[in-house]
Formats: sequence, C-alpha cells, structure tokens
Amino acid sequence: MDRLFFSILSEDVKQAASFYIDLLDMHVHFDSDWFVILKPSPNSPIEMGIIDKHHEIAPGDAVAERPSGVLPTFVVDDVEVIFTKAKAMGATIIEPPADMFYGQRRLLLRDRDAMVIDISSPTARPPG
Repeated sequence: MDRLFFSILSEDVKQAASFYIDLLDMHVHFDSDWFVILKPSPNSPIEMGIIDKHHEIAPGDAVAERPSGVLPTFVVDDVEVIFTKAKAMGATIIEPPADMFYGQRRLLLRDRDAMVIDISSPTARPPG
C-alpha cells in the first residue's frame, strides 16, 4: 500500500474544511471546488479528504446521509485547548473532556456535517 487517507462527505466542502482548519490547525494540501485534502502539517503522511456529497464522484445518496458507525480520532497535545476552541466555534459537544481508563483524555463532538469525532490527548501509559 502506498497511501491511506479517509474522506468525509460534506454539504459544504469549504465550510467543513474551515472547521477542521480552525479547530485542529490542519493545513490545505489540495483544494478544488468539490474536494479538499487536509493534513496536520505540510509534510505529514496523514491526510483527510472532504468531498462534496453532491458531486458525481461521491457515492449515492444513501451513503451521503448522516454518517454513522465511524469515529475518527484526532490525537492532539492538549484536548483542553481544542475544547475551548470548539466551544468558541459553537460546535456541538457530545461529551466534554474526560479521562479514559486507557490513558487518554477524550472529547467527543460533532463536526458541521454531524459526524461524531473524537479529540484525544495522552494522559498516561495505558494499563497492561
């Protein structure tokens, strides 16, 4: 395998990209009117795509509806900083930051397309 990235389907690609750029300081790697690729830093091998859910390349309407059964996780240095940004942006907070048994502090929120995302920071080494 040479490349792996995940894409989300969005009603408004520019607005969705702005959400992740503002919240997580992501960088634009590629930008068109129907598709954007974001990266955590310009040289990072990690990529996140945002596709216009109405574009011909997007899967049919059944797939483009409200996402479920996925939980993208973004690991950051300090989840509290992201929590403060998310509140200021008016993001829908599902669970405020909480320490988890596996050594992470986790925040759950919805992005602008209603997808649930996990923002986590390491707190300690996980047990075992």
